[in-house]
Amino acid sequence: MKKSYRLYCDDCIERLKEIPENTFDMIFADPPYMLSNGGISCQNGKVVSVNKGDWDKSKGFEEDFEFHKKWLTECKRVLKRNGTLWVSGTYHSIYSCGFAIQLLGYHILNDITWFKPNASPNMSCRYFTASHETLIWARKDKKAKHTFNYDLMKNGNFPKDFIKKQDTQMRSVWAIGTPPKKEKIFGKHPTQKPLDLLERIILACTNEDDLILDPFMGSGTTGVAAVKLNRKFVGIEKESDFVALAEKRIYDAFIS
Repeated sequence: MKKSYRLYCDDCIERLKEIPENTFDMIFADPPYMLSNGGISCQNGKVVSVNKGDWDKSKGFEEDFEFHKKWLTECKRVLKRNGTLWVSGTYHSIYSCGFAIQLLGYHILNDITWFKPNASPNMSCRYFTASHETLIWARKDKKAKHTFNYDLMKNGNFPKDFIKKQDTQMRSVWAIGTPPKKEKIFGKHPTQKPLDLLERIILACTNEDDLILDPFMGSGTTGVAAVKLNRKFVGIEKESDFVALAEKRIYDAFIS
């Protein structure tokens, strides 16, 4: 069985510079949200720090924006003309990413609200409970024809919650819970995405044998979904511990 994925432990901007242009059919990016600011949150009923590591600390608005612009520039270069980009984020990062996406000439197709029914409660009781993330879906070239598997999204076997009733179009609010324990048996990542979310994204806008990139691979959920759905995958991650975790998860999916 031929291996269908490749993982790099590297800075994504530097690694992307070594990849030829027009390589990938789809890119999913979950960049740092820059919210490790000394605050607290709730996890499994316990008060925990929101700090995730130096990689998630803000360097100020202007530096953060330049970082997003740099990696988005490289992603556009390596994306095929008809390829699409997905970027996930909270309000800490998504508006900066969205502005950079528009500035660089991508064409935004949708913004998706990922609603988390099991989101953690708000500890301060001074704000609305944060229970969603935003996903921006954009095409590299406004004039190109992108892949969208409309019939599958309309009639596929997805959970029949309020986002989609049988035989109706899938809407832009997706109710998907945070990752269950079974997706963390090899270890945990502080911003791990659920497999259901990545499978839906990949099924929506790629076909079998397409090549998918995740420049902020984390625990490898994009790679797990890709190999399960017979796509090829390239993942880049700066933290070696997370690369090791992703390798275990993706290999397990590959041999299953």
